[in-house]
Amino acid sequence: MSNKHLGSSFDEFLKEENIYEEATSHAVKRVLAWQIAEAMKEKQISKREMAKRMKTSRSQIDRFLDPENANVLLDTIQRAAAVVGKSVTITLENPPRR
Repeated sequence: MSNKHLGSSFDEFLKEENIYEEATSHAVKRVLAWQIAEAMKEKQISKREMAKRMKTSRSQIDRFLDPENANVLLDTIQRAAAVVGKSVTITLENPPRR
């Protein structure tokens, strides 16, 4: 029995399955939510206080911090980062050459 993925990278597997972009964006969102949650803990900012500072609802904060919810606007990410004293940097990069 031969495994067609033996020796290939995980990224290559995701691309072959046509889920690379979805998986990557989901992973980025999970990391951002974790980073914001950690910064909130560090600065002792509750979800209620976060919502107040962002001029939104606590349920919106819950959705934002939910690692499974990938539907978050860039504006929301930037506002959340600002509340915890961080900034967001987005760059376009060329893919690695083979």
